[in-house]
Amino acid sequence: MPFEQGPIRPPSEAESLLLRISRNCPWNKCLFCPVYKGKKFSRRSVEEIKGDILAFKEAELKIKALSMRHGYGGAVTTEVMELLYRSKPELFQVGLWLYRGGRNVFLQDADGLAMAPAKLVEVLKFLKEQFPSIDRITTYARSKTAAKRSVEQLTALREAGLTRVHIGMETGNDALLQAMCKGVTAAEQIEGGKKVKEAGLELSEYVLLGLGGRADWEAHILDTVAVLNAINPHFIRLRTLALRPGIPLLEKVQRGEFQIQEDEGTVREVKLLLENLRVTSYLASDHILNLLEEIEGQLPWEMPRLLAVVNTYLEMSPERRANFRLGRRLGYYRKLRDMEDKNLFAQVEVVRRRLQEQGEDLENFLVRQMARFV
Repeated sequence: MPFEQGPIRPPSEAESLLLRISRNCPWNKCLFCPVYKGKKFSRRSVEEIKGDILAFKEAELKIKALSMRHGYGGAVTTEVMELLYRSKPELFQVGLWLYRGGRNVFLQDADGLAMAPAKLVEVLKFLKEQFPSIDRITTYARSKTAAKRSVEQLTALREAGLTRVHIGMETGNDALLQAMCKGVTAAEQIEGGKKVKEAGLELSEYVLLGLGGRADWEAHILDTVAVLNAINPHFIRLRTLALRPGIPLLEKVQRGEFQIQEDEGTVREVKLLLENLRVTSYLASDHILNLLEEIEGQLPWEMPRLLAVVNTYLEMSPERRANFRLGRRLGYYRKLRDMEDKNLFAQVEVVRRRLQEQGEDLENFLVRQMARFV
């Protein structure tokens, strides 16, 4: 591709164009994070970033010219996407962005606010000049970085085009934040979140279910709730801890210093979270690692429905819970109601019984399955 691209973006930014403004993570010490280990953080210059924006623009012009030549009037249609896939793969990402509306941009990598505010303002203005149709620009950020910025600096970013900040809060428990090398305190998380909101930016905070393991799950959730209640972010997004080789926290598991929370435990974490939240946030369970995908709705109004989902799961028999967990991790189910499909249920039961016959421990099997999605 004629432009740089980082490794990740939030699921909610699936339709966004990815513009890399820095490489990797400036902190990169969190024990649970698999993304940037072994990679050095570096800043991209304004000139480099503008070069990528111009490359996006050139790609847009080429795609529209291709559309015109083949009789589609400059529109990015399914047929145009097929042409790009076959003959112009280097243009495919920009084509897909245009096909989906060309309205959202996500700034990569791990901490967009680490860029000097004045330089980021320049980048945002240039981006909007080249693509006036853009109406949403978002980025990941560390809460500590947000706390270091003034409300005036953050407001200037909003006025230049930034609309939403995604912050990986993970937990509000200070002991866990220190143990996991997060490099921030609960007080700094509150300060950073409040500043983002005061500047008029949308704020999305991420909670990592299971981060307290089996020993400290209640403290993890209750202290996290306290931080969320203090901030009242626009969005709260749930994630579930999963580990694979190369993630530092796995070494603690292997030494017996940390016990991975089971699905039953993470569901109880969700219940405790819901029972204690006092916010007007939109709660989303928008990740494949989460067991209960249907935990999504506007708080506090949809709290009864969300708690009913949790209780439905917890009230199922152990056999049905085992069936759902296995079906969810193998991709048979997305939501609890999918179990009502007798054919799907029977297929999952066949797999479950086969694992039993082979002497396979279900918990170990599910842990390995989840690691595939990390």
